[in-house]
Amino acid sequence: MASVLAIAAHPDDIEFLMAGTLVMLERRGWEVHYFNLSTGNCGSATIPAARLRTVRRRESQAAAKVLHAQWHAPIADDLEIFYGDRLLRRVGAVVRRVRPAIVLTHALSDYMEDHMQTARLAVTATFSRGMPNYRTTPRVAPWAGDSVVYHAVPHGLRDPLGRRVPARAWVNISDARDLKRESLACHASQRTWLDQSQGMDSYLQAMEDFGTEVGRHSGRFAMAEGWTRHHPLGFASLDADPLQDALGAAHLLNRGWTTGD
Repeated sequence: MASVLAIAAHPDDIEFLMAGTLVMLERRGWEVHYFNLSTGNCGSATIPAARLRTVRRRESQAAAKVLHAQWHAPIADDLEIFYGDRLLRRVGAVVRRVRPAIVLTHALSDYMEDHMQTARLAVTATFSRGMPNYRTTPRVAPWAGDSVVYHAVPHGLRDPLGRRVPARAWVNISDARDLKRESLACHASQRTWLDQSQGMDSYLQAMEDFGTEVGRHSGRFAMAEGWTRHHPLGFASLDADPLQDALGAAHLLNRGWTTGD
Protein backbone atom coordinates (compact mmCIF):
# COMPACT_ATOMS: atom_id res chain seq x y z
CA MET A 1 0.00 0.00 0.00
CA ALA A 2 1.34 3.44 -0.93
CA SER A 3 1.73 5.90 1.94
CA VAL A 4 1.57 9.66 2.33
CA LEU A 5 3.24 11.55 5.18
CA ALA A 6 2.03 15.01 6.23
CA ILE A 7 4.77 16.92 8.07
CA ALA A 8 3.58 20.19 9.60
CA ALA A 9 4.72 22.53 12.33
CA HIS A 10 1.82 22.86 14.79
CA PRO A 11 -1.37 21.06 15.77
CA ASP A 12 -4.05 22.29 13.32
CA ASP A 13 -1.65 23.14 10.43
CA ILE A 14 -2.38 19.80 8.75
CA GLU A 15 -6.10 20.44 9.04
CA PHE A 16 -5.91 23.96 7.60
CA LEU A 17 -3.60 23.17 4.70
CA MET A 18 -3.47 19.45 3.95
CA ALA A 19 -6.37 17.47 5.40
CA GLY A 20 -8.53 17.54 2.29
CA THR A 21 -5.76 16.05 0.17
CA LEU A 22 -5.14 13.38 2.82
CA VAL A 23 -8.82 12.44 2.73
CA MET A 24 -8.78 12.19 -1.05
CA LEU A 25 -5.73 9.92 -0.98
CA GLU A 26 -7.09 7.76 1.85
CA ARG A 27 -10.26 7.16 -0.15
CA ARG A 28 -8.06 5.85 -2.95
CA GLY A 29 -6.44 3.30 -0.69
CA TRP A 30 -3.42 5.23 0.53
CA GLU A 31 -2.04 4.81 4.04
CA VAL A 32 -2.05 8.22 5.74
CA HIS A 33 0.46 9.47 8.33
CA TYR A 34 0.12 12.60 10.46
CA PHE A 35 3.20 14.29 11.97
CA ASN A 36 3.31 17.68 13.71
CA LEU A 37 6.83 18.63 14.79
CA SER A 38 5.68 20.89 17.64
CA THR A 39 3.67 20.18 20.76
CA GLY A 40 1.78 23.48 20.35
CA ASN A 41 2.73 24.48 23.90
CA CYS A 42 2.58 28.25 23.26
CA GLY A 43 -0.86 28.32 21.66
CA SER A 44 -2.85 29.74 24.55
CA ALA A 45 -3.03 32.91 26.63
CA THR A 46 -4.57 31.09 29.60
CA ILE A 47 -3.45 27.42 29.67
CA PRO A 48 0.04 26.73 31.11
CA ALA A 49 2.51 25.15 28.69
CA ALA A 50 2.83 21.83 30.53
CA ARG A 51 -0.92 21.28 30.52
CA LEU A 52 -1.33 22.62 27.00
CA ARG A 53 1.09 20.03 25.60
CA THR A 54 -1.26 17.32 26.87
CA VAL A 55 -4.40 19.09 25.65
CA ARG A 56 -3.06 19.63 22.15
CA ARG A 57 -1.66 16.11 21.96
CA ARG A 58 -5.14 14.72 22.61
CA GLU A 59 -6.69 17.11 20.10
CA SER A 60 -4.23 16.18 17.35
CA GLN A 61 -4.71 12.48 18.05
CA ALA A 62 -8.48 12.96 17.74
CA ALA A 63 -8.01 14.84 14.46
CA ALA A 64 -5.76 12.10 13.10
CA LYS A 65 -8.44 9.56 13.94
CA VAL A 66 -11.02 11.56 11.97
CA LEU A 67 -8.64 11.51 9.01
CA HIS A 68 -7.98 7.76 9.39
CA ALA A 69 -4.31 8.64 9.83
CA GLN A 70 -1.50 7.16 11.87
CA TRP A 71 -0.36 9.76 14.40
CA HIS A 72 3.34 10.45 15.11
CA ALA A 73 4.44 12.18 18.31
CA PRO A 74 5.85 15.74 18.18
CA ILE A 75 9.57 16.31 18.72
CA ALA A 76 9.85 20.02 19.66
CA ASP A 77 8.04 22.95 21.23
CA ASP A 78 6.63 26.05 19.55
CA LEU A 79 9.30 28.46 18.26
CA GLU A 80 11.95 25.75 18.85
CA ILE A 81 11.77 24.16 15.41
CA PHE A 82 15.25 24.82 14.08
CA TYR A 83 16.96 23.37 11.06
CA GLY A 84 19.76 21.36 12.62
CA ASP A 85 21.15 17.91 13.22
CA ARG A 86 19.07 17.00 16.29
CA LEU A 87 15.66 17.46 14.72
CA LEU A 88 16.76 16.36 11.26
CA ARG A 89 17.77 12.93 12.54
CA ARG A 90 14.40 12.54 14.27
CA VAL A 91 12.36 13.61 11.25
CA GLY A 92 14.50 11.31 9.13
CA ALA A 93 13.60 8.36 11.35
CA VAL A 94 9.88 8.96 10.75
CA VAL A 95 10.39 9.26 7.00
CA ARG A 96 12.31 5.98 6.89
CA ARG A 97 9.71 4.15 8.96
CA VAL A 98 6.77 5.42 6.90
CA ARG A 99 8.45 5.07 3.46
CA PRO A 100 6.15 7.67 1.89
CA ALA A 101 5.68 7.97 -1.84
CA ILE A 102 4.33 11.47 -1.10
CA VAL A 103 5.43 13.94 1.58
CA LEU A 104 3.19 16.97 2.18
CA THR A 105 4.66 19.90 4.06
CA HIS A 106 4.65 23.70 4.40
CA ALA A 107 5.76 26.26 1.85
CA LEU A 108 9.47 27.07 1.94
CA SER A 109 8.47 30.74 2.09
CA ASP A 110 5.73 31.41 4.64
CA TYR A 111 4.74 34.03 7.19
CA MET A 112 6.14 32.03 10.13
CA GLU A 113 9.62 30.63 10.79
CA ASP A 114 8.30 27.41 12.36
CA HIS A 115 6.56 26.62 9.07
CA MET A 116 9.61 27.33 6.93
CA GLN A 117 11.98 25.41 9.19
CA THR A 118 9.59 22.46 9.14
CA ALA A 119 9.57 22.51 5.35
CA ARG A 120 13.37 22.49 5.23
CA LEU A 121 13.57 19.61 7.69
CA ALA A 122 10.98 17.63 5.71
CA VAL A 123 12.90 18.15 2.45
CA THR A 124 16.31 17.10 3.79
CA ALA A 125 14.93 14.21 5.84
CA THR A 126 13.27 12.88 2.70
CA PHE A 127 16.39 13.48 0.59
CA SER A 128 18.54 11.52 3.08
CA ARG A 129 16.14 8.58 3.30
CA GLY A 130 18.44 6.20 1.42
CA MET A 131 21.84 7.29 2.79
CA PRO A 132 23.38 4.40 4.79
CA ASN A 133 25.97 6.68 6.39
CA TYR A 134 23.35 9.07 7.76
CA ARG A 135 22.01 7.69 11.02
CA THR A 136 18.62 8.72 12.27
CA THR A 137 17.39 9.01 15.86
CA PRO A 138 16.28 6.38 16.68
CA ARG A 139 18.28 4.44 14.15
CA VAL A 140 16.14 3.22 11.23
CA ALA A 141 17.49 1.39 8.20
CA PRO A 142 17.74 3.51 5.04
CA TRP A 143 15.13 3.20 2.34
CA ALA A 144 15.85 4.04 -1.29
CA GLY A 145 12.34 4.21 -2.73
CA ASP A 146 10.94 7.17 -4.66
CA SER A 147 9.49 9.92 -2.49
CA VAL A 148 8.23 13.26 -3.81
CA VAL A 149 7.77 16.34 -1.62
CA TYR A 150 4.90 18.81 -2.15
CA HIS A 151 4.69 22.24 -0.52
CA ALA A 152 1.32 23.67 0.52
CA VAL A 153 0.41 27.23 -0.34
CA PRO A 154 1.20 29.48 2.64
CA HIS A 155 -1.41 30.92 4.95
CA GLY A 156 -2.74 34.08 3.33
CA LEU A 157 -1.35 32.92 -0.03
CA ARG A 158 1.58 35.29 0.37
CA ASP A 159 5.24 35.08 1.36
CA PRO A 160 6.71 37.00 4.35
CA LEU A 161 7.11 40.13 2.20
CA GLY A 162 3.50 40.08 1.04
CA ARG A 163 4.14 38.73 -2.45
CA ARG A 164 1.50 36.36 -3.76
CA VAL A 165 2.54 32.71 -3.89
CA PRO A 166 0.66 30.77 -6.59
CA ALA A 167 0.07 27.03 -6.46
CA ARG A 168 1.53 24.83 -9.16
CA ALA A 169 -1.47 22.51 -8.85
CA TRP A 170 -4.79 22.28 -7.05
CA VAL A 171 -6.60 19.36 -5.47
CA ASN A 172 -10.38 19.37 -5.45
CA ILE A 173 -11.39 18.87 -1.82
CA SER A 174 -15.08 19.75 -2.18
CA ASP A 175 -16.08 16.18 -1.30
CA ALA A 176 -13.65 16.16 1.64
CA ARG A 177 -14.97 19.38 3.17
CA ASP A 178 -16.94 17.77 6.00
CA LEU A 179 -14.04 15.61 7.24
CA LYS A 180 -11.61 18.51 6.91
CA ARG A 181 -13.92 20.65 9.03
CA GLU A 182 -14.51 17.85 11.55
CA SER A 183 -10.78 17.28 11.97
CA LEU A 184 -10.10 20.99 12.51
CA ALA A 185 -12.93 21.19 15.06
CA CYS A 186 -11.00 18.70 17.20
CA HIS A 187 -8.56 21.53 18.03
CA ALA A 188 -10.90 23.30 20.43
CA SER A 189 -8.08 24.93 22.40
CA GLN A 190 -7.01 26.83 19.28
CA ARG A 191 -10.26 28.64 18.62
CA THR A 192 -9.95 31.27 21.36
CA TRP A 193 -6.20 31.64 20.88
CA LEU A 194 -6.44 32.43 17.17
CA ASP A 195 -9.35 34.78 17.74
CA GLN A 196 -7.18 36.70 20.21
CA SER A 197 -3.77 36.50 18.56
CA GLN A 198 -4.52 36.60 14.82
CA GLY A 199 -7.97 38.12 14.56
CA MET A 200 -9.70 35.01 13.21
CA ASP A 201 -13.29 35.73 14.10
CA SER A 202 -14.37 32.20 13.29
CA TYR A 203 -11.78 29.44 13.32
CA LEU A 204 -13.71 26.97 11.17
CA GLN A 205 -15.07 29.62 8.83
CA ALA A 206 -11.57 30.98 8.27
CA MET A 207 -10.50 27.54 7.09
CA GLU A 208 -13.47 27.26 4.75
CA ASP A 209 -12.91 30.76 3.37
CA PHE A 210 -9.28 29.89 2.69
CA GLY A 211 -10.24 26.70 0.85
CA THR A 212 -12.84 28.58 -1.16
CA GLU A 213 -10.28 31.22 -2.14
CA VAL A 214 -7.80 28.56 -3.26
CA GLY A 215 -10.60 26.88 -5.21
CA ARG A 216 -11.44 30.18 -6.90
CA HIS A 217 -7.84 30.48 -8.05
CA SER A 218 -8.11 27.07 -9.70
CA GLY A 219 -10.94 28.33 -11.89
CA ARG A 220 -12.66 24.96 -11.60
CA PHE A 221 -13.05 23.69 -8.02
CA ALA A 222 -15.43 25.08 -5.40
CA MET A 223 -12.94 24.26 -2.63
CA ALA A 224 -9.30 23.31 -3.06
CA GLU A 225 -5.89 22.89 -1.53
CA GLY A 226 -2.89 24.19 -3.43
CA TRP A 227 0.42 22.40 -3.94
CA THR A 228 3.80 22.98 -5.53
CA ARG A 229 5.96 19.95 -6.23
CA HIS A 230 9.52 20.17 -4.94
CA HIS A 231 12.07 19.56 -7.67
CA PRO A 232 12.28 15.74 -7.80
CA LEU A 233 16.04 15.54 -8.45
CA GLY A 234 17.39 13.22 -5.77
CA PHE A 235 13.90 12.10 -4.81
CA ALA A 236 12.45 10.37 -7.89
CA SER A 237 12.51 10.56 -11.69
CA LEU A 238 12.27 14.09 -13.05
CA ASP A 239 8.75 13.56 -14.39
CA ALA A 240 7.43 11.90 -11.24
CA ASP A 241 4.19 13.42 -9.97
CA PRO A 242 2.52 10.80 -7.76
CA LEU A 243 -0.08 13.26 -6.46
CA GLN A 244 -1.36 13.82 -9.97
CA ASP A 245 -1.19 10.09 -10.74
CA ALA A 246 -3.16 9.19 -7.61
CA LEU A 247 -5.91 11.80 -7.86
CA GLY A 248 -6.59 12.03 -11.59
CA ALA A 249 -9.46 14.41 -12.33
CA ALA A 250 -9.39 15.74 -8.75
CA HIS A 251 -5.95 17.19 -9.53
CA LEU A 252 -5.49 20.23 -11.77
CA LEU A 253 -2.17 21.65 -12.96
CA ASN A 254 -1.78 25.41 -13.06
CA ARG A 255 -0.94 25.98 -16.72
CA GLY A 256 0.05 29.56 -15.97
CA TRP A 257 2.59 28.58 -13.34
CA THR A 258 6.19 29.35 -14.28
CA THR A 259 9.65 28.96 -12.79
CA GLY A 260 10.77 32.14 -14.54
CA ASP A 261 12.96 30.26 -17.04
